[in-house]
Amino acid sequence: MTSLPTRRLGSTDMHLSRIGFGAWAIGGAGWRYAWGAQDDAGSIATIRRAVEAGVNWIDTAAVYGLGHSEEVVGKSIAGLSDADRPFVFTKAGLVWDDNDRAAAPRRVMAAASVRREIEDSLRRLDVERIDLYQVHWPDTGASLDFSDPDGVSDAVVTPLAEYWQTMADLVTEGKVRAIGLSNHDIGQLELAESIAHVDAIQPQFSLIKRAAAGELAWAAAHHTGGIVYQPQHSGLLTGAFSAERVANLPDDDWRKGFPEFTTELDRNLALVEALRPIAAAHRTTVGALAIAWTLTWPGVTGAIVGARTPEQVDGWIDAATLELTPADLDAIAAAVRTTGAGEGPITH
Repeated sequence: MTSLPTRRLGSTDMHLSRIGFGAWAIGGAGWRYAWGAQDDAGSIATIRRAVEAGVNWIDTAAVYGLGHSEEVVGKSIAGLSDADRPFVFTKAGLVWDDNDRAAAPRRVMAAASVRREIEDSLRRLDVERIDLYQVHWPDTGASLDFSDPDGVSDAVVTPLAEYWQTMADLVTEGKVRAIGLSNHDIGQLELAESIAHVDAIQPQFSLIKRAAAGELAWAAAHHTGGIVYQPQHSGLLTGAFSAERVANLPDDDWRKGFPEFTTELDRNLALVEALRPIAAAHRTTVGALAIAWTLTWPGVTGAIVGARTPEQVDGWIDAATLELTPADLDAIAAAVRTTGAGEGPITH
């Protein structure tokens, strides 16, 4: 088994490889935010390829595949020795209706709901304790809508102070090793920190979506780990996409109707082309370059990277050891400015 460079996750005792395996896509089809059909045997082989390459953590969520991703992750780590088993991270707070699996899940962080979720996740993952348990989105009572992530409803909303105390209680009870917040802003992080230490944050962060730089700076200042998701921006920054491929995505692939893949596609693909010479100079892929860029930011412990085949793992594993120079960072920044892709700061 290969060893990769590691970094300590905040003030926890966990040292993470700079890249973790993201298990969203392996949830398969049949729910609102699916990536299309996925073969479970292929998923297990892909996770094991990543672990053999030195990846020592897996990030999933109860909602991915409406429980299915967690089940596949559980099968993939079954039988591994304690020394070889990766850390397992999952998330709570998105609740679905089994009678309408195509409906958007709702944001619910009521204590009773969280306690149901933790037991279900432990069972599906077949572990005695979850290494990092995260709140997936702030509780608004609304259905999850990526076009309006802050939407609210008339449903009962659990205040952050209450649900963060519930999360802290799970650590005390031994069900969880560490706790984190995904998709929470600085004000919410400050409130949570006043109740119990925020062990980790998980914001979206890539060359296309750079707005979380402030939250990452907060993490660096508070001895909090920062694990970023979608560093290849759902495949757009792998170098494997084209307008034709986007047009041919299956109808049940959530990416097909999103602005980054529609109205913003041309400039995003232009950014990929501008990055190719930089990647070529390092004899690596555009995807690995994009991931490595996120790892240069203060506050970033590691990046979550998805894969659906072992070959995709081979395409990005270089990012864990890729060292970008100041000249590389300047060239990447120039590529972003020239193409006008994305939003948020480009230098740090």
